[in-house]
Amino acid sequence: MIERYTHPEMGNIWSLENRYKKFLAVEICALEAWAELGAIPRDAVKKIAENASFSVERIEELEKETRHDVVAFTRCVAESLGKESRFFHYGLTSYDVVDTALSVLLSEAAELLQKKLNELEEVLIGQAKRYRETPAVGRTHGVHAEPTSLGLKFALWLAETRRNRGRLERVAEGVRVGKMSGAVGNFAHIDPFIEEYVCRKMGLEPAPVSTQVLQRDRHAEFVSVLALIGATLEKMALEVRNLQRTETSEMEEPFYSGQKGSSAMPHKRNPVTCEKICGLSRLLRGYATAALENVALWHERDISHSSVERVILPDSTIVTDHMLRQMIRILRELKVRPENMARNLELTGGLIYSQRVLLELVERGLSREEAYDLVQSRAMEAWNSGRSFRDLLAEDEVIRERLGQEKLAACFDPAYYRRHVDYIYKRLGI
Repeated sequence: MIERYTHPEMGNIWSLENRYKKFLAVEICALEAWAELGAIPRDAVKKIAENASFSVERIEELEKETRHDVVAFTRCVAESLGKESRFFHYGLTSYDVVDTALSVLLSEAAELLQKKLNELEEVLIGQAKRYRETPAVGRTHGVHAEPTSLGLKFALWLAETRRNRGRLERVAEGVRVGKMSGAVGNFAHIDPFIEEYVCRKMGLEPAPVSTQVLQRDRHAEFVSVLALIGATLEKMALEVRNLQRTETSEMEEPFYSGQKGSSAMPHKRNPVTCEKICGLSRLLRGYATAALENVALWHERDISHSSVERVILPDSTIVTDHMLRQMIRILRELKVRPENMARNLELTGGLIYSQRVLLELVERGLSREEAYDLVQSRAMEAWNSGRSFRDLLAEDEVIRERLGQEKLAACFDPAYYRRHVDYIYKRLGI
């Protein structure tokens, strides 16, 4: 596991202690089901439920000898029991326990991630409302395009976060399944009732069909959605990084008292957490690729997926949890500089209003081609000379005759570009 990024809530889910607790819960549910069928004495099940215990240290000690973690687990539990231990793990294969328990762990992890997505959504709603009317320049290809509302950036991220929340809900259902169908999935040594009972008690649905394992397309879909969540967080972090550039300086991730930006340059305030988020998103995409590689197994199963999952399933949820927590903090404490946004709106001398001038000329009788070429010629002159685009337009005889000073001045109003922001917000329900 990536211990550096592990929050206790998520870390506890993936602890060995919790993993084996889930194993034991599955085993006891199976025993109860056997007792319902009359195959195991109820008093034996009662004794096992009351007395069964394990220690991670003892399991690890036994595993050195058995080289099999589930066998080590069952033998460790048996040491805490009497003669009734002969019924423990009755009729089961290892992955009846491992995969059913894993589904519970993934469900618990998904629940934590949903809570974080809900929290991120609330922060984004707050920032979208706060900066609803804050003018900012929109950029395409990294170049100034047209004025917009800063709040729309947060609104865009909000909509994507809601989609991610829906995706996670769907894939959480996809992994909320169990199997107790034996070595090749055909219930040869176990009654299907056992599977139904265990899954119901563990909050799962029985897989309609399985082999020795649950099919790994479910897990691949789950990790792929985590990679999508990571990509959204990367989008947010990358925008903060770009807007924190010295030349732009429109927003900045939190920088705390005592924090250092560089070992050599005392003045530095770097977007290090946003850079970390961008880096970790690459890791999630790599985990998604590994999860896809796990889908195809030999015949009714091989073990090639197991070693991979012991890394990617805990780590992908831990990393996603960490990224969500960090982005929530960044957005909540984000330093926004509206004064620099206002300054940058004027950086091109009005070039960002070229389309509105173009459309006004078309409304006043020029063909689109004539208007485009006329406005572009003055725009290129402004780019090359450094003169004000607005001044160059005002000097042009055709533009003066068609628009007049008052209409030309109205073309340079940034509020015009925010007149439908309320409509967009209404569609988002904020």
